Parts: sequence; C-alpha cells; structure tokens
Amino acid sequence: MKYILLTALVIPCLVCAQLRPGFDPREYIRLLEISNRQIDTPWKMNDRMLPEPAGCRLVYRSPVTGLDNRWDLWLDGDSVGIISIRGSVGREESWLENFYCAMVPATGILQLNDSTSFHYKLAEDFKASVHVGWLIGMASLAPTVVEKVKEYKEKGVRSFIIMGHSQGGSIAFLLRSYLYYLDKSLVIKTYCSAASKPGNQYYAYDFDFITRGGWGLRVVNTRDWVPETPFSIQTLRDMNPVNPLAKESFFSKIYLGNDYKELDEATTQAAATYRKDLGEKLFQKVRKFLPELVEPKYDPTMNYTPAGTTVVLPPYPGYDKAFVGSALAVMVHHGLRAYYELTVHDY
Repeated sequence: MKYILLTALVIPCLVCAQLRPGFDPREYIRLLEISNRQIDTPWKMNDRMLPEPAGCRLVYRSPVTGLDNRWDLWLDGDSVGIISIRGSVGREESWLENFYCAMVPATGILQLNDSTSFHYKLAEDFKASVHVGWLIGMASLAPTVVEKVKEYKEKGVRSFIIMGHSQGGSIAFLLRSYLYYLDKSLVIKTYCSAASKPGNQYYAYDFDFITRGGWGLRVVNTRDWVPETPFSIQTLRDMNPVNPLAKESFFSKIYLGNDYKELDEATTQAAATYRKDLGEKLFQKVRKFLPELVEPKYDPTMNYTPAGTTVVLPPYPGYDKAFVGSALAVMVHHGLRAYYELTVHDY
C-alpha cells in the first residue's frame, strides 16, 4: 500500500492532549512516524518512506552516549512530551548492547566510569532482574531524560509518552520503571514496539502492576522473531519458594518422577553457561567501548519473560507475499514499515 494513501488516514488523528490508557492505533502510527526520524541503519532505508508526524515538533536530540544510544524529545502541541528512544544501529557497540544479556538486580548501582555511579530502582521486588545491556543503555540516557522532563514539567507539560522500537522498545521498559520510581506524579504512557523481553518474571510483574490499566503496551508483529529473545531458561530456583515444585518434595516427585535432580542440574547448568557466554565473556568486548565500566554482579537467572499489555499484529491476507525478497529478509518483519502497515490493516 502506498504511504501517500495511508497519510490521509493519519493526519486528522492527532494525539489527544489528555492521554488515555489503552492501545490507540492512530496514536501508535504517529509514534512510528516519530521513530522513523531516528533511523540510521542502512537496511531500514525503505522505512524512511513513512509520512511526517503531523502536529508534532522535535525540540531536543540527545548526544550519543553509552553503547551508541540516543533519544529525541518531541512535543505534541504544548501539553504532551514524546520521548523517542533510538533502536539498534549498524555498529558493533549497538549490537553488543543487545547480546550482553546476563541479568542484574532491578535495583542497585551501576558504575559506568570512574566518576559516575548510576543509582537506579526499577522494581520493588528484590527478586526482579533485568537485561544488563539495556540497563547500560537506559543509564546512559537517563540524566538528559530527567533533565528535560523536569524542564518541560516546569513549562506545564505533565503528560509524556515513551516510545521505542526494537532496542529502543526494550530500553523503554526500563526507562518507564526508572521514571515511575523517581517521580510518581508524572502521567506516562509507554509503547514498547517490537521489543525483546526486558527481564525476569518478577520484573514483568512489577512493570505490569505500575502500568496497570493499559499504560504500558507491548506491540508485537507475530512474524517478528525479535520479541522472542533473549533466551529464556526457567530453573526450579526461578519459582516462588512456596511452589512445591521448587524443591524436592512429594509433589515434585509426582510431577517429575525420579528425574528431579537430573532436570534441576540440566537447567541450572544451561543458565550458568548462558550467563558466562553472554555475560562475562561479552563484558570483555563491551569494555572496548566503555573502558571504565565496572563489571556488575550478575543474578543467577535467565528466566526472561515478556512484560506489558500485549497488542498483537497478525498478518493480513497478502502480507507474507508483500514482505519477502529483501536482501535482509531476517529483519523485514521487524522493521517500522511492517509494523506501520499491519497497524493500518488490523486496526
């Protein structure tokens, strides 16, 4: 479908000054258009065809920090701020951020360099854990985000939308949590578009609670493989302690038979291997770009779990035929254009 035709559907549908919970396809389409203005990656050149985001203006672009992270601030009129977080770009450090996926506590201190300690709280539950690479990305962006939110709050902007696509969507989860525990007076709606799983089950519980009622949305193209990542391994230790299956008991013997110890050891070893390969080993590569970063202590879990209220974008008749043949077909279902057209068709 030609984008000039789609524009006619979008222009009259401005984001309301009073934010409302729940998925608004017109609002989301405009946010995709805003995300489109962040595109740097060569394989997404076709996505540049998205229309201009009507009724919004760019007022700030952050410096590039962390592992090639950046964000923009847009204003919708004079009352809603839109925090647009850039996704992965075609540079090594940007992709290292994605693959550096051991988990760390959702509350703690991250020593970014010799002079910068980032104190953060992303959940109430001490069992909550999050992706370390995206935590680094969020931590590098947070100071300017907080500065600009405070500046525009003083100008009368009380409502904000956080929008991120791909890596930007994964960081959006963590930024939403960070801002919630920093200033609960803010009205924030969050769209995590094409995002991966941000943390473990206990982090997902917390995110879903603080955004309950439709304020934290996870938008997924069912053909997109990225939301399936990172690897998830649930061990018996990831379960609630009161769960009778979490320890060798009468119930676990009924459920697992005599294989309890073997299954426990297999999943525990698999999780430990992933932490070593995707944590300790990749940290050495990350140090190439952040030489003063102190390696954090990793949590003993790889139980990655989706978070947010899921908005499903199923394929329409003819979708698969339209989205084939790309030289980088592995990413074709992940791009902004696919999400844009699916939203128009499905909603």
